[in-house]
Amino acid sequence: MDLRLRAAVALVIDLALVGLFVVIGRASHREDQSAFLVTYWPFAVGLLVGWAGARGWRRPFSVSRTGVLAWVGTVLVGMLLRWASDQGVQVAFVVVASIVVGALLIGWRVLLAAIDRSASRGRDTPGPVGFFLRRR
Repeated sequence: MDLRLRAAVALVIDLALVGLFVVIGRASHREDQSAFLVTYWPFAVGLLVGWAGARGWRRPFSVSRTGVLAWVGTVLVGMLLRWASDQGVQVAFVVVASIVVGALLIGWRVLLAAIDRSASRGRDTPGPVGFFLRRR
């Protein structure tokens, strides 16, 4: 699979998971989902900053590089933008966002790598997702 396509797929997955975080958070506080974009944009911008810092397009499925920097960028830049736009940044929210966003952005990469490792165990060929993970 072409590197640009793999990077685009990984970025879309990350953006969707950040969106899921926002939807779940708003629902847990019984907030109207019509203001989804107001809550989403700071974290989406943070994710893009993290991706840029990691050069995520080079190794989009890397846990230690893209996953970690995307997570840190999403939370750090996202919280700074929330603060700058008067959206509120309470300590408890920072802690919860850090845990949940980390689990989402790093978790899917870990799961994908584990599936591939498990499927390719004992074979010389990659597992079912190996073609997707391979860097070209």
